[in-house]
Amino acid sequence: MVALGYTMVYGVLQLINFAHSEVFMVGSFAGLYTLKAVGVGGPQVGGRLVGSFLLGLAASMAASAATAFLLERVAYRPLRRKGATRLSFLISAIGASLFLSNLFLVLKPVGGPGPRPYPVLFERTAVARAFGYEISNKQVLVVITMLVMYIFLDRFVMGTRTGKGIRAVAQDPETALLMGIPMDRVVVATFTVGGLMAGAAGFLYGLFFGQAQFNMGFIPGIKAFTAAVLGGIGNVRGAMLGGVLLGVFENLGVACVGTHWQDVIAFLILVGVLMFRPTGILGEQVRG
Repeated sequence: MVALGYTMVYGVLQLINFAHSEVFMVGSFAGLYTLKAVGVGGPQVGGRLVGSFLLGLAASMAASAATAFLLERVAYRPLRRKGATRLSFLISAIGASLFLSNLFLVLKPVGGPGPRPYPVLFERTAVARAFGYEISNKQVLVVITMLVMYIFLDRFVMGTRTGKGIRAVAQDPETALLMGIPMDRVVVATFTVGGLMAGAAGFLYGLFFGQAQFNMGFIPGIKAFTAAVLGGIGNVRGAMLGGVLLGVFENLGVACVGTHWQDVIAFLILVGVLMFRPTGILGEQVRG
């Protein structure tokens, strides 16, 4: 889900938004404090469980979308209007990433550098077994939420007027402008939709791992970038495929060589893809 934000922004602006990992982090914290604000202090049941989950998910998505919107306005739009080089965009992205992570480090309400425990909506229990491994209810929740959001995203990009504008700008921005497609609105929509996906991912990450931290976006962000490259940077369906495959490869590697190699495996996959298949499995969406 985080990879989708990377790949959408790259498709439109040919830019790797390295601050996207902090958009993910903001969403996780927004969900955490929303659940605390409504009094979630232990496992919930029935309608309260569903309501708390949907409220936390909505708050996370809204916070991340707002953060992505502000990033586009403050960090990228001035450079784009001045015709800045790609290096300038890259430096701005890294600066925005460092600013957001350190902002959450020093803010007292966030609690400093230590991890913040996530409220427990429900206890983890095994619901099935496959290939000798247990499948938990939290894993099922993550997969179902991911599939629902991906379907909505795919329909948005492929079937709506704004989605068609995003695809047109990604393919040929000059011709899209001549055809009357508003570039600024398309870019804002791209960042906002990517922020929505990252916010949902941040909330699910917090529920699954039980904590949020100011630097929590770094490793997931690098892995999301790896997934986007693996599937085909700029390709929405490729990002989805790349994320699934990366997860499979990581877990197979953990089963073979141990958990301490998990992150190493992800980075080896990134290096291998860049060396032998730089356009990814489904191919990079290159402007004509």
